[in-house]
Amino acid sequence: MKVLVPVKRVVDYNVKVRVKADESGVDLANVKMSMNPFDEIAIEEAVRLREAGVATEVVAVSCGVTQCQETLRTALAIGADRALLVETSAELQPLAVAKLIKAVVEKEAPELVILGK
Repeated sequence: MKVLVPVKRVVDYNVKVRVKADESGVDLANVKMSMNPFDEIAIEEAVRLREAGVATEVVAVSCGVTQCQETLRTALAIGADRALLVETSAELQPLAVAKLIKAVVEKEAPELVILGK
C-alpha cells in the first residue's frame, strides 16, 4: 500500500513571528523555516505503518517555492521513500493547494493519504 503525506514549510515554532512594517503580512526575512509539526507526526505515522508491514511506500509531497526542498529532505530523513515538489513561485491559497494535492493523488494513486492538522 502506498501512503502519501503532504508536508508544509512553515515558520519554525520556536521563532517569534514578526509582522511587516506596512502590516501586509508576516516578515520572512532571515527567519528559520521548518516542517509543520503536525505534518512531521503524519510522516512518522506513515513510516510506522511501513515498518509494521502495512504500507510498502511513503511519499512526501510539498507545494511551493524551491526552498520547500529542505522540508522534503527532512521528510526523507525521517524515513519517507520518495519526495515530490510541486514548484511554483505564486502565492498559494488553500484551495489551490487542495487542487494540486488532488492532482498528485490522482497521478500517484495512493491507497492512503495522511494529513497533518
